[in-house]
Amino acid sequence: MEDKITEIIVHLSHSHQQMARVIDAERHVSVRMAQIVHAIPDNEPAFDGIPGMLENTGLVNKSVVSYLNAIADLEEAMAENLGLVIKEMRDQSEE
Repeated sequence: MEDKITEIIVHLSHSHQQMARVIDAERHVSVRMAQIVHAIPDNEPAFDGIPGMLENTGLVNKSVVSYLNAIADLEEAMAENLGLVIKEMRDQSEE
């Protein structure tokens, strides 16, 4: 039974590693977009006026929120999986 639990933990670890890679890629995109927005001059930007600026700012905010939601989902998945593993190990030790 311990071998199965170890195998499950290894698979979960690989899964979490892949999720972390995806989130890291999203983070790089968000950081780069923030750098681009920061580089925009304050004087007369060429974004079709205020509506264009608001749209682009909204896209950056959406990207940051998406990244933070992905981190929250990863933490939740890790907590659920770890809880199941701990429960299984407790059940096994009681037997």
